[in-house]
Amino acid sequence: MILLEPDCPGKQRPALKLHLNSPDGHYQFTGYGDDHVLVNGQRLDFGLVVSPSLLEREVFRGLAFEALEVAHFEWLRQQQVEIVLLGTGPKLRFPHPSLTRPLIEAGIGLEVMDNGAACRTYNLLASEGREVMAVILA
Repeated sequence: MILLEPDCPGKQRPALKLHLNSPDGHYQFTGYGDDHVLVNGQRLDFGLVVSPSLLEREVFRGLAFEALEVAHFEWLRQQQVEIVLLGTGPKLRFPHPSLTRPLIEAGIGLEVMDNGAACRTYNLLASEGREVMAVILA
């Protein structure tokens, strides 16, 4: 179950904390803010990939949406997951279909959303045992 801590009225919006009951030790998002995410309580910068069994910080390190290339989606295809959640930063932006072709050809689902939505959706799908991978960009 995901519980969201409410915003504090009249105050600057705090980073959101996510609470997920998952004793299996898999990677999950435990919070996020404008300049970071928390994975299993560890604060991390953007440009990372998370799946229940993988925390990859090099392939997309510091990568902004504008820098996406076909090679990034080819790498994701090779991970053999069911669905990829692409967090495009603080706002929703869609990559050109020519970039995402490797996923389409492999029959891997792609959902594009802002980073916060990607974190929340990932936790839900991972808790259901789905083969999901989240990419969180700057």
